[in-house]
Amino acid sequence: MSETLPSVTVVIAARPGQAEIKAVVAGRQLDYPRDRLEILVARGKQPSVQRNQAIRAAQGELIYFLDDDSVPPRENLRKTIGVFADPLVKMVGGPNLCPPDAPFIEQVFALVHASFLAFGPSRARYAAVGKVRESGEKELILCNLIARKDSLLELGGFDESLYPNEENALMDEVQKRGGKLLYDPQHIVYRRPRHDLKAFCKMLLNYGRGRAEQFKLHPTMGSAPNFVPPLFCIYLVLLAVYMVLFAFSFRLPSLLAKMALVPLGVYALALIVQAMALIGKGGILKSFCAIPFMFLTHLLYGIGFLRALFKPIKSPEARPKVEVVLERIQL
Repeated sequence: MSETLPSVTVVIAARPGQAEIKAVVAGRQLDYPRDRLEILVARGKQPSVQRNQAIRAAQGELIYFLDDDSVPPRENLRKTIGVFADPLVKMVGGPNLCPPDAPFIEQVFALVHASFLAFGPSRARYAAVGKVRESGEKELILCNLIARKDSLLELGGFDESLYPNEENALMDEVQKRGGKLLYDPQHIVYRRPRHDLKAFCKMLLNYGRGRAEQFKLHPTMGSAPNFVPPLFCIYLVLLAVYMVLFAFSFRLPSLLAKMALVPLGVYALALIVQAMALIGKGGILKSFCAIPFMFLTHLLYGIGFLRALFKPIKSPEARPKVEVVLERIQL
């Protein structure tokens, strides 16, 4: 049986000295022939560089990327691996789901991730959406992604100038060359969201920064919707300035002033409607607690995007040399 299955290398990026790596524990429990499976931990401080070195050292025909805290079910590989019988399929991935025993605040963050208003089509990264289908970088995520090693090497691996969004740029290149990317809602991992508000806000700023840097280095029309949050931030600033100036004029609100508030009113209504739509998934309390965090998502993503859009990107050569230590895990 093992001879009919492709060899797989599980690649996990981890920090130097990190003791607990959940993905290693879960990787050892995968239901896959031991002689067709290896686990590589790449330790360092720049995940793009770490993963590239692991790809070059990998012995598997397929690379299964997991984040250090990703926990795949035992059957993940056996259930999914068959799609690679089609030589045009270059990558397949699915959502990372919040464990049901996660603390309340993390479950609220998970609802925000899974809401269309906050994350658009990318909500499929955090919730099982639809059926198996051809997809793209908006729906796939690197913490739960299987890819052909030869395709990764052919494209030179991940752009080491990018983190995050290094996988998004690579996926775009795969599709430009005719490769298929598949989304499988049943190909899941369990992964806890950020543990507190500070970490959640930092993540959103980084997501905005990563998308802006990706757009600058690898511009595509697919990044056009990501300009909506920064434009929303600009609208809020202009609206605040306009209202302050209008207030100092000591006049009653004009028709123009009222019209300027219409988009904000529509947005507030959309937040309420989205919260109501989430009730079936998260219950009333968590769904309505998600409202301020959906607003924060747009605000901080937009700020991160705008800051990075006008800030030079350091080339890999201009950055400090990253030391990467590869560890082959005993199965």
